[in-house]
Amino acid sequence: MNNYEAVLIYKPEVSDEERNKSLEIFKGIIAESGEVESVDDWGKRKLAYEINYIKEGYYYIVDFKASGDHIKEFERRLRISDLILRYMVIRKED
Repeated sequence: MNNYEAVLIYKPEVSDEERNKSLEIFKGIIAESGEVESVDDWGKRKLAYEINYIKEGYYYIVDFKASGDHIKEFERRLRISDLILRYMVIRKED
């Protein structure tokens, strides 16, 4: 298993309850073939540039371990989520 870090940016109009529920779903996807090490809530921040006229979003940093082929499914689910504005998953050096 490899170490990964995911940055998730939620749309600003998403309620706290919806964000927490969605985050638990994504943590469950990771847990299917890996483990979540930590979740860091950065809160609501201004974006570096506007995305579809949206100027801010809720940031979460998720550190986890998973197999490489499982990352494709995780990214697919992030891509189709209506709550996620942007995401990025990177592999951390060991």
